[in-house]
Amino acid sequence: MWYPSAVTVPATELVTIAEARQQARSDTDTDLDAELTRLITVARNHVEKYCGIRIGSQTIVAKCDSFDDMARLPEAPAISITSITYVDTGGATQTLSTDVYELRADDLDAAVVLKFNQSWPAIQPGSRIIVTAVVGYATAPPAVHHAMLLQIADHFSDHEMVVVNGFTTFDALLANHRRGP
Repeated sequence: MWYPSAVTVPATELVTIAEARQQARSDTDTDLDAELTRLITVARNHVEKYCGIRIGSQTIVAKCDSFDDMARLPEAPAISITSITYVDTGGATQTLSTDVYELRADDLDAAVVLKFNQSWPAIQPGSRIIVTAVVGYATAPPAVHHAMLLQIADHFSDHEMVVVNGFTTFDALLANHRRGP
């Protein structure tokens, strides 16, 4: 079982202020940049929650009960594993050697698996395994990027979102990017 991750926000947003200005038809009014910057953050956050993915490079610290939980990491897309720590049966905190495991990151599916001829170490019952990793798209897929721009403009001017049969343009653009259970 995975527990909620601690997450750092990305150093830079993948939607630029210039792109947001253009989409919102406000490309010369820098007085509204603070509002557009806030809307960029809101759009990224909404996409992350809606799709169950991370946008922009972010460091996460996630905890789980068992090495078996690593068959599917709780955050995607995964870029790298920084460290895996655990409490051994003697009560000492250990860092798992990278000789034992590898990251298999296939877009929205990410797993930490054993390398050939390796085994997971025994852990102290009731302790948690801590995985520190870098996750997120370095460049958002085009449909995700466009969906973020639509949401920014919609919230900015309230006339960009189209609803067809109960679904918005935003929903339609992100449907293929959702991470399932």
